Amino acid sequence: MIGSLKGKILIKQAPQVLIETYGIGYEIELPANTFIEMPKIGEEIFLYTHLQVRENEHTLFGFSNLNDRYLFRMLLKISGVGAKLALAILSAMSVSDFERCVRTEDSNTLVKIPGVGKKTAERLVIEMRDRLTDIIDNPSLGHQKVGANNAREEAFDALLSLGYKAAEVKKLMMSIQNDDATASDIIRQALKKVTD
Repeated sequence: MIGSLKGKILIKQAPQVLIETYGIGYEIELPANTFIEMPKIGEEIFLYTHLQVRENEHTLFGFSNLNDRYLFRMLLKISGVGAKLALAILSAMSVSDFERCVRTEDSNTLVKIPGVGKKTAERLVIEMRDRLTDIIDNPSLGHQKVGANNAREEAFDALLSLGYKAAEVKKLMMSIQNDDATASDIIRQALKKVTD
């Protein structure tokens, strides 16, 4: 699994970007908000990624922060929502706007997104209600701009990959206040707190 990429931007052609990392060029599909925030061609960028493997294609999706990637992954679990629709949702609204729509059962706003019909909007509201409790709302964990990368984000991502829910990880991360700690230190401290 490719969880993140850091490299030089070679080509920008919405909604795709080509990033070169150690001589290999990765084509990455992006939501509009991530594409807009990107630096110029030739500059370095860091993206969180999601690799979708299908029988006849591998597609890499890129996100500027963990919240966007987490919501993308949650949307893929909803019946009738594929990667293109999940990208359209992330392109049309922020994670917090989507969360507000779900919490207030505002399917009318969701229907305005291209590709989201009335039934899909209602399904999103119903099925995402419980899952949204896991979305990170701490700026130090999930709302970094493109290009930002720090130990806390790396540790958060690693703990998610170990199977912990985002809500659990968020609580653990908030209890670890050492800003100078490496990602490995933070993970060790978090796992120690779980076993205590």
